Amino acid sequence: MTELDDVPAPQGQLTLKLLASRQDTNLHGDIAGGWLVAHMDQAAELAAGREAHGRTATVAIEAMDFLCPVRVGSMVNIFTTVREIGHSSIKIDVEVWIRSPQERDPDELHKVTEARFVMVALDDNGRIRAVRQND
Repeated sequence: MTELDDVPAPQGQLTLKLLASRQDTNLHGDIAGGWLVAHMDQAAELAAGREAHGRTATVAIEAMDFLCPVRVGSMVNIFTTVREIGHSSIKIDVEVWIRSPQERDPDELHKVTEARFVMVALDDNGRIRAVRQND
């Protein structure tokens, strides 16, 4: 992950796509930051789970900056990139790009935030395990 990059295109694989609705707003009518973080966490868990072939959990979220508010009706696209796989951990870069409800061009996306999630693989009892299991 770089500093907020100048490349105006999403990096990684589209992992989640959802619509920001009125029930997800804060007091000012914008989509709540916590709602975005929860969905970013879900996308990171999906990406890490594919690598770990099973259950994972978030242990850290590295720096996150919100670049602009998300309006009701925006299409939220969450992209993930696996950056590093350790013995029991997986680092996932997560980017959020939106298409505003008033945007006429369906390919025009605007970056909202990015963060690196650190996930660990878990066994069926919730204990940390190796990402790559010996079969």
